[in-house]
Amino acid sequence: MDSLASTEMKSDTVPASGPVRNHISKVDIPGDFSALVPIDVLNSKSTNVYEKYGIEFSGNCYSCDLASLSITKDAMTWTNICDEMDTFKTDKFSFSVEGNKTVLKTSERTYILTQIDKAPVYELVVEGQKLELNNKRVSRYFTTQKALSLFKEHDCGDFEG
Repeated sequence: MDSLASTEMKSDTVPASGPVRNHISKVDIPGDFSALVPIDVLNSKSTNVYEKYGIEFSGNCYSCDLASLSITKDAMTWTNICDEMDTFKTDKFSFSVEGNKTVLKTSERTYILTQIDKAPVYELVVEGQKLELNNKRVSRYFTTQKALSLFKEHDCGDFEG
């Protein structure tokens, strides 16, 4: 029995170390990408990123035509900033991370989300077929939902649209 028990232990320990050694780490979509909100350049001369960027007043507070973006491993969802029921969802895409760039590919387009500041501020470039979303205008710049409050202009204030 002792030799059988030691054989079982060896077979238990060998596979456990094998996959760890051969495992290639798959890069996941950053969790912060599940809630990206549109921002715009408000003061191009400012060196303070939180004053340089902020919400685009018209698109967020007046015309309500901007789109927020949620990227998870299962879906890329564009949502009207003022109506969470107004969405456009894509679930067939691949992604890769190349340094500060996250590249998402669908059959029609390539979306390149580049982190241009550690604040975090991301610039979105869409290549391929033109992206036309009804009542969901795509911004060039985004930040994370949790970082939005750090920006000087991060809400509509007392505006009653």
